[in-house]
Amino acid sequence: MNILADILSATIIFAIPLLVVALGGMFSERSGTINIALEGIMIIGALFGCLYLKTAGTWGTAHPQTAMLFAILIAGGTGLIFSILLAVASISLKADQTIGGTALNMFAPAFAIVLTWAIQGQGQTTINIPTWIRITPEYFGLATSKNPGFFETLLFKNFYLTTPIVIVILLVTIFIMYKTKFGLRLRSCGEHPQAADSVGINVYRYRYIGVAISGLLGGIGGLAFTIAAGSGFQSTVAGYGFFALAVMIFGNWKPVRICGAALFFALFKVIGSYTASIAFMPKFQGVKSADYIYQMLPYIVTMIVLIFTSKKSRAPKAEGIPYDKSKR
Repeated sequence: MNILADILSATIIFAIPLLVVALGGMFSERSGTINIALEGIMIIGALFGCLYLKTAGTWGTAHPQTAMLFAILIAGGTGLIFSILLAVASISLKADQTIGGTALNMFAPAFAIVLTWAIQGQGQTTINIPTWIRITPEYFGLATSKNPGFFETLLFKNFYLTTPIVIVILLVTIFIMYKTKFGLRLRSCGEHPQAADSVGINVYRYRYIGVAISGLLGGIGGLAFTIAAGSGFQSTVAGYGFFALAVMIFGNWKPVRICGAALFFALFKVIGSYTASIAFMPKFQGVKSADYIYQMLPYIVTMIVLIFTSKKSRAPKAEGIPYDKSKR
């Protein structure tokens, strides 16, 4: 049972960054702007969030969750600022959105390495994350068991502040997208911007807002992924930005479906890491580096799922098309 609890706990913590980044991509694409730069945004957000945690020192040890909240805000804020570069290029300058996003993805890891070296010394590419950021049973007045049961393992083995915050973000996103004028107007800018403009909606402003929200959530997702990986920040997020794009497409640009897709893909990633503990999984004895076979599992599943579901996916009609006010 503990293995099951471990798998479920790990699935949740790896689904959290996928969920929040995919929601960010949804906001951008629903407004009409393709955000390929999610990978780079995650890296920038994780970089500054982890740098803050590293320098929090004794104050962070004394106030761990307050320091963690500040780190999340810093990660989201820097991700938002970085995403504005894409917004200016794609919306104001009408540059190709895919190329602009790709350029930011190439810039982010190089910038992260240079800045990390400048702060820590050349060759020191890993920013270690303090252990005090995890939420333990003691925060709720409970004692930590030497042999934790199913529910204690499920709830507290991988419990960080990012988890409840992202759940709240999901609920707020559902409300905003389908229960507010802002959500309706944002979606209209991605479906038929000319019609939206004709009733007085500022398409450029809403597209800027959509990209900015994607940057905010992407930055938070970068920090959440680094925490989930547990090895510190290493100037990469292992392709999770592109993985989140697949989750967004599989979720058909809808928050609830995106949540289900994030859990689905995270489960396969975790299964790939727990194969040695799962009795019925083939062990590939005699195969050199057999571990890599299962590490490929989530990406193989992603490609297979997208092959079978892409025809049913319905992207916003105007996504990727620069809006020109003079055209009808």
